[in-house]
Formats: sequence, structure tokens, C-alpha cells
Amino acid sequence: MINLYYAEDDEAIARAVTEYFSQYGYQVRVFSTVSEIQTALLAQQPHLVLIDWNMPDGQGDRLCRWIRSYWEGLPIIFLTVRNDSGDMVSAFSNGADDYVVKPFDLEVLLSRVRALLRRSGQGKTSSFFCGGLTLDMEKSSVFCHQEEIFLSQPEYQILLLLMQNKGKTVTRRQLLQQVWDSNGNYVNDNTLTVAVKRLREKLHNPSCIKTIRSFGYRMEDDAL
Repeated sequence: MINLYYAEDDEAIARAVTEYFSQYGYQVRVFSTVSEIQTALLAQQPHLVLIDWNMPDGQGDRLCRWIRSYWEGLPIIFLTVRNDSGDMVSAFSNGADDYVVKPFDLEVLLSRVRALLRRSGQGKTSSFFCGGLTLDMEKSSVFCHQEEIFLSQPEYQILLLLMQNKGKTVTRRQLLQQVWDSNGNYVNDNTLTVAVKRLREKLHNPSCIKTIRSFGYRMEDDAL
């Protein structure tokens, strides 16, 4: 599922966007203040961010600049009533990828989102997010918030399997078969226990990795 964050304090507009996009398999999380969306972004990064210009506790261009200071490639679209050329220039100079003036057609907005995701590569499932963890398959890199974490190959494969099946329980047998047996290396059950323990320690013991006693493990987003 493609996850979008939307900074918008107008409940009617936010609800219309959320309901429309949900019909096409998108999950939209709405934040009514700049501080709320900043907190959410530091915990988990979406595939794309929608930003209104005028927020109760800040301006959209400043939020956009803040996002760019952390995530250079995160797609950003402004949705705003401000149609002055100076505002548009400011938005793009602060890192926006697109600029949509209200009122807008929801079908057109969806097309713009899809086009931007294609251009950025975010429409492909090559990056996985959970809690403050990010796994980039293309770079084989793992981050805990902004800190890069270096994992062994088994640890990386365990995390990847859990990320790919987020919200579902992955059994111990599945992990043993896919991480070790697929390479022709038979190991005992204790090897998995030790590997998961070391993985958790390297990731600073994240609460998003759940142990399902005597069965397996599950990756779940933490409630904000």
C-alpha cells in the first residue's frame, strides 16, 4: 500500500482527499499542524507528502525546507489556495516537486501523485518503513531514524522478511528456511533466536518487532 502524509487543517478537504484516495489503495494520514507531521515523519517516512501552505503553527514552505534537510528524495506536492507566482517560486525553491492550486479536481490530483511516484521510483516497493526503521533494498541499507545500521547478511534477511510481511506473523520455520536453508546451510532453532536478539540490539531494541511466543515474529507500526 502507498502511504501519503497530508498536512492540512481543513477537515472537509482532508476528508475528501482521504476518502477518494482510499478507493485506489492509498492510505492517507492527515495532520492538522506542522509539529504533528514532523513528529510522524521522524518516526516513519511515507511514500509522498502533501502540504497545505497555511498551517496553524507554521508555513508550508518552511515545512518543505525542513523535510528536504532530512530526506532529499521524498516527493512533496503543495495543495494550496495561494496561486501567486512568488509563492510558487518559493515552494519550488524550498524543495517542492509539484504545486496544485485549490480548488482542485481529485482525479487530476491522483494522476499527479501517480506521475510523481513513478518519476521518483517511490511507486515501486524497494523501500520499507516501520516505526523509525527504514530498509532500502536498492542500496541494501538500513536506518534507525537517521542513523545507518550495519547488519550481517542473516540479520538483514530477517529484517527484510519481516518488513515485507509487515502486519503478518512470520513463523520461525519460514525464517529458518528462507534465510538459511535457501543457501544450503542447515542451522538449528537457537541460531535464529540469537540472530534476532543481535538484530534487535543493533536496532536499539525497537518496539515494532514483536515476538509471537513459540511461533515467530511480526513487524507492526507503533501507534503515535
